[in-house]
Amino acid sequence: MITKKIQLQSDQEALLLLGEQDVQLRRLESEHGVEIFVRHAPAGEGLHLSIRGAAGRVQKAYRRLKEGLERLRSGPADVSTAGAPTPLPHDGLPSPEDAVYLSAYGKAIRHRSPRQKDYIDAILRGPLTFGIGPAGTGKTYLAVACALRCLKAREVQRIVLTRPVVEAGEKLGFLPGDFHDKVNPYLRPLYDALYSMLGPDKFRMWQNDEIIEVAPLAYMRGRTLENAFIILDEAQNTTIEQMKMFLTRMGNGSKVVVTGDVTQIDLAPQQRSGLVAIERVLKGVAGVSFVHFQEEDVVRHPLVRLIIRAFDAWDKA
Repeated sequence: MITKKIQLQSDQEALLLLGEQDVQLRRLESEHGVEIFVRHAPAGEGLHLSIRGAAGRVQKAYRRLKEGLERLRSGPADVSTAGAPTPLPHDGLPSPEDAVYLSAYGKAIRHRSPRQKDYIDAILRGPLTFGIGPAGTGKTYLAVACALRCLKAREVQRIVLTRPVVEAGEKLGFLPGDFHDKVNPYLRPLYDALYSMLGPDKFRMWQNDEIIEVAPLAYMRGRTLENAFIILDEAQNTTIEQMKMFLTRMGNGSKVVVTGDVTQIDLAPQQRSGLVAIERVLKGVAGVSFVHFQEEDVVRHPLVRLIIRAFDAWDKA
């Protein structure tokens, strides 16, 4: 067994060579009987491929990939003949000026209301931002997009996403499986946002390399997170003590975004929500921004806005 490495210059070059969601990489592994790993270093230069397997097979796969890479770098040749795919439509094109991030599928992620723009500006400008408002207003989705933008610009070295593990009005009882299996249902919304922007393969690669970490809030205690973009989701389900614990994890060079909806608190009646209290606690503190979303900022199905309006009217009645 031997291993050979190939250095890549950029994410775009990797996408052209390996295909959307690494389709060409999987095909090469199957054709040559080798294992190919992609590693990304935010503080370094681009990515590198590691090809592992029997010597003869590794040499053939290595030559195939090097030939494809040379054709990519030499000009607009037909890269498909070298084992690489036809470029995606957005490859090589700059992101629209008003886009926060351009996803792996070419989707420009941008604000869809003035308040969403204020939210994005606050996140990119300051170290600590709170996004508070009803479901469907893009609080978490836009925060993840800003995190990926900062990672791509090398303003941070990693992304940490967390949320409290609180059951939403149901007692699920014992959950089978290992730690990952038990907490995965609670963290699923964070995975969904990352999948839609990075694609599942790149997300798994960055998670394996600890560039992206998704973990329950309880696992934040005792840590200092430096040069990181940290997102606390569903913060209405934190207690005041948990909120203090989380906010004091912030290290040098880090950004923090806290999101939540104070109308959907799942804590026990005797527990006070940290998100409800935090605006009074941090009032007047420099570097802290609060953005309050309203019903008109809902960007999900139009019926969601009507549902929120109906519940508000019912609560007042």
